[in-house]
Amino acid sequence: MRRRGGPVVGGEGTAIRTLVEIVQQAGVTDPRLLEAVRATPRGHFVSPEFALRADRDEPIPIGHDQPTSQPSLVARMIDGLQLSGTEVVLEIGTGCGYMTALLARLARRVYSVERHADLAELARANLESSDVTNAEIVVGDGSLGLPSHAPFDAVIVSATAAEVPGPLVEQLAEGGRLVMPIHAREADLVTLFVKRHGRLQRQRLLLPACFVPLVQGP
Repeated sequence: MRRRGGPVVGGEGTAIRTLVEIVQQAGVTDPRLLEAVRATPRGHFVSPEFALRADRDEPIPIGHDQPTSQPSLVARMIDGLQLSGTEVVLEIGTGCGYMTALLARLARRVYSVERHADLAELARANLESSDVTNAEIVVGDGSLGLPSHAPFDAVIVSATAAEVPGPLVEQLAEGGRLVMPIHAREADLVTLFVKRHGRLQRQRLLLPACFVPLVQGP
C-alpha cells in the first residue's frame, strides 16, 4: 500500500500537541485555516478503531488500500490555494471528507469528486454530522473534473499523476490556483499552479510527499 503524506511527526509528545500546533509547526500561518483545523475534529472523519490516532499527524486507513492524508499535509495543500471565502472549489479525491470539511469552512462552495461510492457515502455522512452544508460529493472519474459546475476558482487534487489532466485545466477559472502532486522519480511533488492566459503556470513546489495514483477511466 502506498501511504499518502509527508514525513510523519512521531515520538513522544505527538499525542499531547493539538493539530493546530502541529499544523503551525509545519509552516501554516493563515488564521482562517488554523481556526478551521481547530473547529474540525479529525476524529469525526475516521473509523472508531482509529479514534485514538485521529489527533496525530499521520495517515489513517480508510479502505480501498489507501489512507487519508496526514493533517499537516492537508493543511499545507489547502494553504497553497489562499482561499478568501468567496471561492467555488473543486476537490478531487474526497476520501473520508476531512479535507472537504476544511475547504468548506474556507470557501463559498465545495464540489468533491470521489471514485469509490462507499467512500463518497461515508464522506457525506461525516460532513452531515459535522454540520457542513456547503459541500457536495459526486461519484465519478476525478480526472474529468466536474464540467457541470465549472469554472472553479480553485482546484485541489489528492492523487498523483505525471501531469495535470486537461479537463482540470480547462475547468479552472482564469487566475485560479491549482494544487496537485506531480509524480517524479523520487517522490510526488505537491505543486502550486496558477492559470494565466488560458494555461497553467507552475508557481512553486509546496513539498514532496507520497500519494496514491490518480486513476483515469472506468
